[in-house]
Amino acid sequence: MVAISVGLAFGLLGLGLLFMVFAGVRSLTLGKQDFKKIGMMAIPFVVFGISFAVFGEYAKAGMMTATVMMATMVLAIVLTGLRGTFKF
Repeated sequence: MVAISVGLAFGLLGLGLLFMVFAGVRSLTLGKQDFKKIGMMAIPFVVFGISFAVFGEYAKAGMMTATVMMATMVLAIVLTGLRGTFKF
């Protein structure tokens, strides 16, 4: 029963990812999005690829990806707060 549930969950995740890619390509072809916005979605995959090349394990690469993305988020929040505070 657990194996079926896990398989269905991964199947739903795969379908969701497939539809997101389809919607992104469709928006891009209709001119609703530009390449920069679509390219920003690839950043976590690039970070994961680099960390996987360095560590060679999926678990360590996943943890490093999460750490790098959270550190980047905190840095962006600090920088936007400073920009808003000092008006530059």
